[in-house]
Amino acid sequence: MKDLRKKIVKKAKRVVVKVGSAVVAGAAVDGADIFTRLSSEIHELRATGRECAIVSSGAIALGIKKLGLKERPVTIPERQAVAAVGQGSLMASYDAAFTKSGEKVAQVLLTHDDLGNRNRFLNARNTLLTLLRLGIVPVINENDTVAVEEIKFGDNDELSALTTNLMEADLLIILSDIDGLYDKDPKKDPAAKKIPIVEDVDSLGLESLTGETNSFGTGGIRSKCEAARKAAHYGTATVIANGNTAGILTRVLSGEDVGTLFLPKEDKLTSRKHWIAFSTRPSGRVFVDEGAKEALLKRGKSLLPSGVKDVDGSFDAGEVIHCVDLKGVEFARGVANYSSLEIQKIKGLKSAELDKALGYKAYDEVIHRDNLVVM
Repeated sequence: MKDLRKKIVKKAKRVVVKVGSAVVAGAAVDGADIFTRLSSEIHELRATGRECAIVSSGAIALGIKKLGLKERPVTIPERQAVAAVGQGSLMASYDAAFTKSGEKVAQVLLTHDDLGNRNRFLNARNTLLTLLRLGIVPVINENDTVAVEEIKFGDNDELSALTTNLMEADLLIILSDIDGLYDKDPKKDPAAKKIPIVEDVDSLGLESLTGETNSFGTGGIRSKCEAARKAAHYGTATVIANGNTAGILTRVLSGEDVGTLFLPKEDKLTSRKHWIAFSTRPSGRVFVDEGAKEALLKRGKSLLPSGVKDVDGSFDAGEVIHCVDLKGVEFARGVANYSSLEIQKIKGLKSAELDKALGYKAYDEVIHRDNLVVM
């Protein structure tokens, strides 16, 4: 297993480091705060020819400290205001520490809406790849000051997973206040044992994972494992490790047995299909009959109008939609070639009949297989 770790980290040329709120707002380790430690270790990382981006929580946590609040704000407007106070401090801390290490950083603020829109997703990718080419370390955070519930990532664990696709990364390192994934909750059971490696994250049963969040953050171990799952489907390995440990990045990248390593999926999704599966929020649903469902799941076919029984929601052509069976259970999602109004008119028809029903025929398929992902 140790050789496997070393093999994976050795070939990782582009790394995403996610820093949790509990680490950002935590106490200094060996006299150095997280910004000083990160800047030093990432400087060493870049000296080996690797590229790195940081997905950093902490704006709200630092805002809470700066305002002297006793607990995390509950409402969206309060969180936005506190984030506005803390975001400046967060970037100032990164900039000061990295400048001392001879590195440059850039602030990148995103919302889920940015990544759900294909053009904005590609624009964000171009910006990040350009920053990396210029030798600059992007510091990415959710834009809490403008995000509302409908466009929030939910936590920066998810944002870090989506960033692996956004910047085509080889390795995701999630730094939190925990040492990795355990077979039981270590805060409740002293006999809990750390799991050093997860070979198939899909077999974990994420719905059964529990773990308390801290007073600063929103994500627990379940959200971190979910992030590892999404990264794995892009072919990216993930390590969950304790960010309050001195030299943790160096230890992870040397292949040392720290934290929990999640192996990537061998049958990884393409960047576009990963975007369809995880970055978008589908706009509606098409109900599919059993014959069409079997053709999509077992024979890799496109979804034809003849297999569609009903439509739910309002959406335009080019938007991502759910494919559900007649019981309403999602089994796939993809980019619709027709709007919801058009699909209502052509559902159940053969492709040859579309021109008569619509007066035109743009495509034979409702969703082409190249734009469809089995969930």
